[in-house]
Amino acid sequence: MLEMKWWLRIGGKRSLPLWVGRWSRSLRSDAALEAIAKASDDRVPNIVLYNYPSFSGAFSALFAHLFHTRLNLPSLILPFSSVPPLAFRVEDLCIDGLQTCYLLDFIPSKEFIFNLSRKSKCKVIGFDHRKSVLRHISPANDFPENITINVNLEKSSSSVVYEYFAGKLEDINISYGAAPCLVDSKDKGRVELILKYIEDGDLRRWNLPGIKAFNIGLSEWRSRFNCISNPYMYKQAWTELSADDLISKGNSCLSSRQNAASKLLEKVFRVRLGRGFYGECLGVRADGNSNLSDEIGKLLSVKSAATGLRPIGAVIFMQRNNLKMCLRSTDGATDTSEVAKAYGGGGSPSSSSFIIRMDEYNQWISGNS
Repeated sequence: MLEMKWWLRIGGKRSLPLWVGRWSRSLRSDAALEAIAKASDDRVPNIVLYNYPSFSGAFSALFAHLFHTRLNLPSLILPFSSVPPLAFRVEDLCIDGLQTCYLLDFIPSKEFIFNLSRKSKCKVIGFDHRKSVLRHISPANDFPENITINVNLEKSSSSVVYEYFAGKLEDINISYGAAPCLVDSKDKGRVELILKYIEDGDLRRWNLPGIKAFNIGLSEWRSRFNCISNPYMYKQAWTELSADDLISKGNSCLSSRQNAASKLLEKVFRVRLGRGFYGECLGVRADGNSNLSDEIGKLLSVKSAATGLRPIGAVIFMQRNNLKMCLRSTDGATDTSEVAKAYGGGGSPSSSSFIIRMDEYNQWISGNS
């Protein structure tokens, strides 16, 4: 596959998922600001900001940590969010003696990067793999030489950052003959396999065996990927993680969720989609179990088709005082979103949802005993 790679000198702001806020509230914390103040007093020359709580961001931070540790180079590594007021300000990061600021797995706003490079007079080196970044990138010759952003659409940021720091360390090794490798040979295969799985999810390929289980197994680590609140992050990620273990843990979680979802199918009923305009399917109330809506909906889809109804599963539950209906289908020829869009919702053909009024919902299930 042709590698699409640009070395550009600026990127744009991208929006972050709402769930990021739950783990980001402590990013600009007293502990983080104290660490920055100490770095300024010590004239630390390198600051590393990594996208939190992204898997690619966390592993990119790990490689930056290994690089600077191997060479005994002073550095400060901080988790970063672009969501104000949680985000660091340019003024926070303009420390005395700063020479290089790395942006790992994210590109902040043009204003942020320009102000940081101008006020601190440092180099800014950033990495991202998201296509959305390209919408905000201007021609390279419009920007100063001390800002360089690597956007690679064919590799995840963690893979590119790994290659970057490994190559940089190798160059130093060749020049001075004393620098160690970034990753020891005994760990190299394990680490690179984890990166392949992270990349498979980052680039939405979903090709590797057990990729869904891998992401589920890794998801519990999100809250531990804050190196300020969890100073053991690097050791834990380095010694405790392997693709096989994460897949095994994910499969165990999937099995438990599947069993829990199956128990909720004992009280199914018919749903007249759009009062019957879109046919009928099986549905179930899942109040208190909305986290299982995907598993429940897919099981219902199969069961609904087996009973001669449309291959759609309708999962209904209360969400913040609203009644929500999630539609799932395991049949590739069925489009659940046509129903959702007709009622103000949206989604994909196999997975969609919408808010439904209680009186309308009662019309959809009328006739059930």
